[in-house]
Amino acid sequence: MRVLTQAGLLGAAAALLVGAAPASLLPAQRPDDSLQSGRAIGMIRYKGELTQGGWVRGTVPQGTRTLTFDGTPIPIAPDGDWFAAFDRDAGPSATLVATLADGRSVTQQITVSPRAWHIENINIARGTGGPSSAFMALRQPELDRIHAARAMRTDAQGWRQKFIWPAQGRISGQFGSQRIYRGEPGAYHSGLDIATGRSGTPFVAPADGVVILAADKPFTLEGNLLMIDHGMGLNSAFLHCSQILVHQGDHVKQGQVIGLIGMTGRATGPHLHWSLMWQGSRVDPILFTGPMK
Repeated sequence: MRVLTQAGLLGAAAALLVGAAPASLLPAQRPDDSLQSGRAIGMIRYKGELTQGGWVRGTVPQGTRTLTFDGTPIPIAPDGDWFAAFDRDAGPSATLVATLADGRSVTQQITVSPRAWHIENINIARGTGGPSSAFMALRQPELDRIHAARAMRTDAQGWRQKFIWPAQGRISGQFGSQRIYRGEPGAYHSGLDIATGRSGTPFVAPADGVVILAADKPFTLEGNLLMIDHGMGLNSAFLHCSQILVHQGDHVKQGQVIGLIGMTGRATGPHLHWSLMWQGSRVDPILFTGPMK
């Protein structure tokens, strides 16, 4: 198999061209015309928020056989579009490898910029000891349901959209924030907390999707938990709901009311915890929506 690196591409007139847009670009409803036109001349194009907790979306040449992102196989939509994301703790680069229709392999390095996370140093020791066996007897079945839901793959197309905020309110918890207990890091905050001041406030689907989990009773930590698949391995989780208004298997549209904000589970006040995950990577919702207006 012939392998083309980025340097080889630049050095050969007939080689494949690889391009990238600046990381500052906001999400688009679909890859723009420059991405689509690249397919005709054999270009791999991408754009997105190329930073920790961010995302990348692009298109591959017609007939591309396979695509991987840091070794993870990436589904390719019938129109050649694809999606991937960067974990909160992603390294300085990611590797994109495409096997083209003629068998050539093209490798492209994507530079991933670091983020300055909100870190709070606490001068107390971190708690010792793990969860009790009694707690895990309750918790493990819940974890199993969450993992099973995230493993589901649907025909959802929300990954193509610019996401909207599920609710308006005060941001009471930032994605990626973390406490350090005398040098020992605690778990970082895996989503955004939106505080509205009262329970019962409706929230909406941030993008099209399929309901993959709708808790029939409160989970020990998440309370009433709702999860939606947006396609391509990207899914949303909404925690602490006072009520869930959709059912597993439902197709939901962007802007559709899907639940009511509450304080079920481990919550000290009414708020919506919204988290996004792509194939095991935790990503920052605000990089999908832009600042709240």
